[in-house]
Amino acid sequence: MTKQLPDFIEWRARDLATRVNRQHLTAVQVMQAALEHIAWANPLLNAFIDIDHASALKQAAGVDLKIQQGARLPLAGVPFSVKDNLWVAGRPATYGSQLYADHIAPRDSWSVEQLKKQGAICIGITNTPEFACKGATQNPLHGITRNPWNLDLTPGGSSGGAVAGVAAGLVPVALGTDAGGSIRRPAAHTGLVGFKCTLGLIPNPWGFPDPSHDLSTIGIATRDVQDCALMLDVLVEHHPNDPLSHPLPMAMVAPQPFTAALNAQRDQTLRIGFSMDLGCGFAIDDDVAVAIEAAIQQLRRAGWKIDISHPAWPPKTNEYPLLAQQQAGLAALFGQAYQEAPQIFDPDIAVQIEAGQKATGPMIAGLSLQRNRLREAFNTYFDSYDLLLCPTVPVEPWACEGPPPNVIGGRPATPRGHAPFTPLFNYCDAPALSVPCGFGKNGLPLGLQIVGPRYGDLRVLQFGFEVQKVLNLKMNSPMILAQTQQEYAQESR
Repeated sequence: MTKQLPDFIEWRARDLATRVNRQHLTAVQVMQAALEHIAWANPLLNAFIDIDHASALKQAAGVDLKIQQGARLPLAGVPFSVKDNLWVAGRPATYGSQLYADHIAPRDSWSVEQLKKQGAICIGITNTPEFACKGATQNPLHGITRNPWNLDLTPGGSSGGAVAGVAAGLVPVALGTDAGGSIRRPAAHTGLVGFKCTLGLIPNPWGFPDPSHDLSTIGIATRDVQDCALMLDVLVEHHPNDPLSHPLPMAMVAPQPFTAALNAQRDQTLRIGFSMDLGCGFAIDDDVAVAIEAAIQQLRRAGWKIDISHPAWPPKTNEYPLLAQQQAGLAALFGQAYQEAPQIFDPDIAVQIEAGQKATGPMIAGLSLQRNRLREAFNTYFDSYDLLLCPTVPVEPWACEGPPPNVIGGRPATPRGHAPFTPLFNYCDAPALSVPCGFGKNGLPLGLQIVGPRYGDLRVLQFGFEVQKVLNLKMNSPMILAQTQQEYAQESR
């Protein structure tokens, strides 16, 4: 590997783009290094289910030609991956399902198209559970994806392949989705930054039918907040063909608004609330709570005023209060196919489809009304506070082949007990960011979640950057460290 390349431990999108733009490095060199690293690591991880070597190198050569002709591209030569519920033109798009085993994407998803226009290079497709509707990444078509911190464990889901690729250093950035925590929880389980924007801020006007369409956002996984901001500068835009998209607030129309927000003066007047259980009594393992509390205390010592405070949620607010809507969506979209060939579906998805088939009209209408009550309570909270902090996950990741933990915080846990801290913010259309905040008892990474009101995305990113600076954690997975050591060994021969 050329010495012009930074070590994988240091790979960041902004640094690679700067080097390629200055012609200190070519996009082809970056792509060759990434493909070599994937060839070594992906057989262990199963993060990628499709890798397009020829197209990736062709895209890279095209970027190099544009740079030689005088172009300057904000993501020049940056490799990125795409979750298997989004589309890359001409490549397999299977939705993690045997139902789409032979499907080829007819066009790029809008976010993929945008990244390519700005010089980024799509290197392949990452694994997701069937229909992106499960909290661990495994499916009957492509199998199990493993966590770069411990190959016996899951990275979570549903953007498990996306985060595994970034956490192993295969790519510096990844596109995923988040309808209930699907980018934030896996990011927390792998030591990454994971962001979901205000609903509709990143358009997604075409692609697969989505059982959670009115909750789902494009999600971004990166190694740090700065790269997340760089991605958002490219992806946040209004698109009239997406019914969830909307004209941008003025602050987001300025040039590179998210990167600029990170360079803004620190605002010590922020009113920040913190809740360990979101006021809902959510269970959390003791070691996770200790790590979260230690991070909060460190932020307080750095000068941030943080109150203990909980949103006043309406009655019946629990760990996944509107889950029946997702189940009904699955039944509406795939119920007929399930009736015709139940054997091709993931058993966990089959359970959801069957539950959705039992949902009644009044039940679904009642959940829509409940969502409005959740939004009202959430909006009221921000009359008194600017930001809300809480855990991203209540547990460390669990075994790939096993069920999620059945005991959390010493209490019996439901199958969704590992995921209570994220869905409420999808229901409330809010921006939410997970940043690494420490380690659990087994040395595995944990996340602190930063949440703002609708359209508070810039402030959420700003404070996430402050958290990153204060905590100053080194989140390099064993697979990144192993590859870096391998490079040093080769260079010393």
